[in-house]
Amino acid sequence: MIAAAAVLRDKILAGGFDKRIGELADSGLLGSENLREQIEQAAALLKREHLEYRLQSELGGKALEQSGFQGRIRTRIMPLGTLFHIAAGNMDGLPVYSVLEGLLTGNVNILKLPQADRGLSVEILLELLKIEPGLSPYLYVFDTPSEDVEAMRRMADMSDGIVVWGGDEAVRAVRRLAAPGAKLIEWGHKLGFAYLSGYEDKERELEALAEHIVKTKQLLCSSCQVIYIDTEDMDDLYAFCREFLPYLQRAADKYAQTGQDTVGTRAELSLRRYSDELDKIFDAKSSKTGRRVWYGRGCSLTAMKDSALECSYLFGNCLVKRLPRGRLMEQLRRHKGMLQTAGLICSGERRAGLTDILAACGLTRIMRAGSMSDTFIGEAHDGEYALRRYVRVVDIEQNE
Repeated sequence: MIAAAAVLRDKILAGGFDKRIGELADSGLLGSENLREQIEQAAALLKREHLEYRLQSELGGKALEQSGFQGRIRTRIMPLGTLFHIAAGNMDGLPVYSVLEGLLTGNVNILKLPQADRGLSVEILLELLKIEPGLSPYLYVFDTPSEDVEAMRRMADMSDGIVVWGGDEAVRAVRRLAAPGAKLIEWGHKLGFAYLSGYEDKERELEALAEHIVKTKQLLCSSCQVIYIDTEDMDDLYAFCREFLPYLQRAADKYAQTGQDTVGTRAELSLRRYSDELDKIFDAKSSKTGRRVWYGRGCSLTAMKDSALECSYLFGNCLVKRLPRGRLMEQLRRHKGMLQTAGLICSGERRAGLTDILAACGLTRIMRAGSMSDTFIGEAHDGEYALRRYVRVVDIEQNE
């Protein structure tokens, strides 16, 4: 499996899928900006060193042995059995990555393609089977609509574990499908944010944050949805928005919004903006909301009086809120099930202390703001080692 993945990586980097990827980018189904960078990041996950490191760090490599009460006990790490993967369509290549984790742990894998896949995952997986035909009995792919409940239930009934990627509604739907005893492996939607409490290099850090917001379109769990400012004063928010908007504008101009920024999403965003403008008119004489919006070309910043962590308007349209250090734990623990990545911008002397507080609040990734969505060898997923969820431990008593 690892050798086949390494060959597949070489084919990806050599341009073996560039034509298909380019077609999807041209049709607006994949982001076209920094396409080569996206391909290289995806291929990095298939490196032999990366996969071997994951097996060693997450599963301990070889089977363990230990002494039991009445004799020698051998502990074996075994595949869970059959995994049913229900992938979301918000991250390009996610179905392939999910299946590869199942193959890496020796499981039989049933994949239900997301509606937005458009054939790229099938093409990559077929190439993997050409490289290593022995993997064929471990992989079954279906283009089944989620509305076909009977077919979904049949696939779920054949599975020892159901791997679901998606939001709360998707997870609830899968729970209704799962038979008693089936293991649910939920990779639900999470939220990321940036936290500002001073600077080390203001120009560089604000530029990196702006580019992160625009390049990810805020569609990833690690994307920045809210920019929190370490302050109680709304005037500080307004000053930040005025200062940061030019950075966001330059990033929006540099990385023109394409791909998943389709006519439908633009229409929805326009309606939300129009609603905001109406709210501003009705609230003009009220000091209660404190809400103000700064618009750029293809981007915006919305200052809000509350401190709730929530999804932004996406596609370069970010929320800005107050959250002083003393209220970090109080506020973030309310969202403990949704926390993932914090992009920390602060002075050097505050970094260690703020990192400890954010980790205690439940964050599972604490990065610099421009690196919020970066991947690296050995990283956990939502605070867990994924491979451990796809295996079971078997204790076997040996003969003396």
